[in-house]
Amino acid sequence: MSQSRKAIIIGAGPAGLAAALRLHQQTNVQVTIYELRSEPTTLGGAVGILPNGLRLLHRLGVYEKAAARGFISSNLTLHSLQGRIVAQQDFVGWAREKTGFGYIRIKRTDLVDVLLEAVQQVKIPIRFNKRLTTIEESDTSVHVTFEDGSTDTADMLFGCDGIHSFVRRAYVDPKKTLEYSGMSGLGSIISTKVLSSTTTDQITGLDATLTEDGMLAVNPCSAAKDELFCFFSKEVALPESGDNRDGWEVHRKEEVDGFKSTVLETLENAQGEWGPAIKEIVNNISVVNFYPVYRLPPGGIWSKGRCLLIGDAAHAMSPHAGQGVSMALEDVFLLSRLLEDPKRPLNNVFEIYERIRRPRINDIFKLAAQNAEVRRKTGPWGLWLKEVQFSMAMTLSWVFGADKRGLRQGHLVYDVDKVDLV
Repeated sequence: MSQSRKAIIIGAGPAGLAAALRLHQQTNVQVTIYELRSEPTTLGGAVGILPNGLRLLHRLGVYEKAAARGFISSNLTLHSLQGRIVAQQDFVGWAREKTGFGYIRIKRTDLVDVLLEAVQQVKIPIRFNKRLTTIEESDTSVHVTFEDGSTDTADMLFGCDGIHSFVRRAYVDPKKTLEYSGMSGLGSIISTKVLSSTTTDQITGLDATLTEDGMLAVNPCSAAKDELFCFFSKEVALPESGDNRDGWEVHRKEEVDGFKSTVLETLENAQGEWGPAIKEIVNNISVVNFYPVYRLPPGGIWSKGRCLLIGDAAHAMSPHAGQGVSMALEDVFLLSRLLEDPKRPLNNVFEIYERIRRPRINDIFKLAAQNAEVRRKTGPWGLWLKEVQFSMAMTLSWVFGADKRGLRQGHLVYDVDKVDLV
């Protein structure tokens, strides 16, 4: 056995926990995780994970526990405000046949809990309440200092600390700045106990409604279907405060009521069975999470010396391709493959990693940006045109069997473990 190497991971979100777990499973790298917060974060709504990511959760050994907490369904129903169904399809059917995995909507806190439990079971150390202040390197190691005066030294460091990454801003790529996408998300998790059965019975998976102001959608996020994630994705001017936090909860009654009144005004003329259902859901919102969608434009520096950025710290993108968690998992699995050989120089690891990951990341970034366009503000005729395009696309897909040939699903069967490393 070769002498073990040591890695420092900054960030105990999904990317950091998954990185620690996979490195433990596949390499001789000994890991310590450092997290800014004093405990696992309670922030976040519910994330969607597609087949390429679910397959990797399975290989990590946590898929079954994640599936037991999240809601599994890839049925998409697009409702019109006039009460008719514009389009309905299984949006990952072909990819499920190829991979064996479909689509899960799971609360972010539940996903973190599942990964954290797996990390703790194999006794990977996690240090909470550790605010990183400096990163220094020598020829043979990387040294970190935290606000409380504690320090650590390792062979390598991985920045898994999200879109606002300290590792990126303070060390790897200080010149890289966030870009506001022009879109924001407002979301809430609602217990179905406060809703009528008439409403909950209509929700079969991802139920969405296009409006002139954006897209409103509802998706169960628990296995028992006793919690729903309701979110409104819309075009919003850059806040005057320039606040670019990932998201924050709004509890004050006047702010929650303001959000509800705005959405209800948009839904004022909603008809059919779905109209009253979506209004009832909005009326029962008690806490709103606000997410201005920032992203990192393609390019930039991902590594410096013995430090590498992973996940959103390197390539945060709009959430409209549903690939945020999955891209971080792909990063982690490729990195672990490259580090499996302890004789491979670290600079060579990072070079191959970037050569393989950048084209994939750029493709998904473009897809997310394209998907966001349908959520932009429009007028009555623009809304009608969007609905017609959706309906025609679904009809033509069925007529010509495009859904059976995997149209627009090719990126969902990508397997990072089969990529040639040469």
